[in-house]
Amino acid sequence: MASGGADKTEKATPKRRGEARKKGQIARSADLNSIFTLAAMVAVLGALAPAIVRRLAQSLHDGLVLTAQPDLVQQKGLGGLERSFAGSVIGALWPIVVVAVIVAILATGLQTRLKLSTQILKPSFNKLSPAAGVKRLLGPQAAVEALKQIVKVLVVGGAVGMLVWSQLHSFAGLVGTPPAAIMPVVGGSVRKIAWITVLGLLPLALADFFWQRYRIDKSLRMTKQEVKEESRQTDMPPEARAAIRRRQREQARKRMMAAVPTADVVIANPTHFAVALRYDGTKPAPEVVAKGADLVAAEIRRIAQENGVPIVEDPPLARGIYAAVEIGQLIPEEFFVAVAEVIAAVMRRSGKLRRLGIA
Repeated sequence: MASGGADKTEKATPKRRGEARKKGQIARSADLNSIFTLAAMVAVLGALAPAIVRRLAQSLHDGLVLTAQPDLVQQKGLGGLERSFAGSVIGALWPIVVVAVIVAILATGLQTRLKLSTQILKPSFNKLSPAAGVKRLLGPQAAVEALKQIVKVLVVGGAVGMLVWSQLHSFAGLVGTPPAAIMPVVGGSVRKIAWITVLGLLPLALADFFWQRYRIDKSLRMTKQEVKEESRQTDMPPEARAAIRRRQREQARKRMMAAVPTADVVIANPTHFAVALRYDGTKPAPEVVAKGADLVAAEIRRIAQENGVPIVEDPPLARGIYAAVEIGQLIPEEFFVAVAEVIAAVMRRSGKLRRLGIA
């Protein structure tokens, strides 16, 4: 059955989309979250700015008054004054922080329709692959991200430049003006810059959201054969679907057992776990070709013994690889040293290191 990207011409079925959502494959834009959060913060800051300034000014004034009185400073200590001022700052700014957090959660919920998934939190060793990293750096997503950053710089820089240029004469007239009179003017200008930035970046954020949705939809596309098979399975009674899944598991187990004789070593817990590893020197790390627990582990050890595959008992290593690595994957870096010692000892005894040109 063809499964190449060129054959995936059909839109994803609801079942495929549902499975993808469970895995956390949901279109969402971090830029859209940032824009909504920034807009909320600017709105709250504009409404509370006078009260915040008064509270911070009063706190600073009280601190300066206390520092002028050595007895009080010695009584409270500099640490007490710092804690008092920090408490005033937190008390003045906490509404902005709370609103920003709430808006960020709501923005994420609107994009994902409140569908939460823990799958994306699970560690993936594929993300640590240098080849995958280079592919991400040179892929279309990297080009889109670079273009987004350029547009952001142009929008923000243009907003600042336009506002400063339009009010250049007004700023020049503030020379010699008391700070209390300058602050409202500067605050108003900063607020205008923020709103211009929000309005300028909003179309970019919306475009990014639709781009992310397009990427997800493209990655979920199916071949015509996959659609037919899913439709056939959907129409089947539950008993038939269970039987098919059972046969598929049996076939996968047979393929796994057939790979055991090709392994270079089986690392086992004496009774519970067994992991078969193969290393031919063409890959950067040994590959897990079979693994199992209890009865399956016993079967792996039996086949290994019948085919002369060395079995090494190392319970911690066997349990660790069994839990962390799937069949067909290379072992991660955390197991390199332990596995290398085992395989080197086995290959040295068998003379395979010399055949591979390693020793």
